[in-house]
Amino acid sequence: MKKYRLAIVGATGVVGRTILKVLEEEDLPISEYVLFSSKKSAGKKINFFDKTYIVQGLNELSFDSGFDFAIFSAGSSTSIKYAPIASSKNCIVIDNSSAFRMDKDVPLIVPEVNPEEIPNNKGIIANPNCSTIQAVLPLKALDEKYVIKRIVYSTYQAVSGAGKDGIMDLENGIQNYVKNYKNSNLEFKDSYDLKKFNYPIFSNCLPHIDKFLDNGYTKEEEKMINETRKILKKPNLPITATTVRVPVFNSHSESINVEFENSFDLKELVNTLTSFPGIVVEDNLVLNDFKENITSPIYPLATSASGHNDVFVGRIRKDFSVKYGVNLWVVADNIRKGAATNAVQILKELIKS
Repeated sequence: MKKYRLAIVGATGVVGRTILKVLEEEDLPISEYVLFSSKKSAGKKINFFDKTYIVQGLNELSFDSGFDFAIFSAGSSTSIKYAPIASSKNCIVIDNSSAFRMDKDVPLIVPEVNPEEIPNNKGIIANPNCSTIQAVLPLKALDEKYVIKRIVYSTYQAVSGAGKDGIMDLENGIQNYVKNYKNSNLEFKDSYDLKKFNYPIFSNCLPHIDKFLDNGYTKEEEKMINETRKILKKPNLPITATTVRVPVFNSHSESINVEFENSFDLKELVNTLTSFPGIVVEDNLVLNDFKENITSPIYPLATSASGHNDVFVGRIRKDFSVKYGVNLWVVADNIRKGAATNAVQILKELIKS
């Protein structure tokens, strides 16, 4: 079997380190791994596959030694500069940033949903936004059977999606509260420095992820709308979104309202979701016909989704305000399935082909 060389760009970040963890769980025919980072993090040592790796600083010559594949997770500016350099040297890039997602010549891939698009790459494959990835698995399953007419997204996104500074803002807020909890007039913003968010994330929900656009939406909301259309191959599908940052450390939760063109049986719809790869249905209410004697309802939780690669779906119920509508509660680990795992799954498909 052929062995491959793999470069990992952004190896020291939150997603980069999780990529390494996911790779350790896989048995891939990789003969050599090389870890890259910014000059600031160059020289750091990382233990990977029981071996100590020294992280190299990324530059224009980094791909001259020859790589088969590279996974980029270092932000859009890095990807825009270095991904074309890598691909020009016959290295296929799997990019986790937003740099190429809406480029018509770059496949936007969730392997369970549109693997047939992978061979259409011209040296770069885009990893979708974390909140989009977990949403399109159940949407693809249902669209194939009932034909989606409209989607309404409401997301509840963890601070890990904002990187180390987002996590630190929540940690600092908790510590600040514990230290000063007796002061009922405590003004959180004045009590500690915020590193990522405009307002304290502790004890708040912030309806603001990424920059605001001229139409009043945020870039995160626009990403979900446009990426969903591209992945499902429905460029004119009506979609609206509200994305919210919540004081949860890890795993995104989403309320997804879907309207169909065709009628559906709820039990059949649940079976459709259950049989789709990568989806785990957690909903003892619908499975027991919403009987009142269920004292311990089961539905997906951020804490139980963390550390897993699947997408969990629950609170499945009809939307009686439209002719053919359904409500879903969808939860997934945004760092694993929403980024690292999805990238490694794309790599596995490339190796297979």
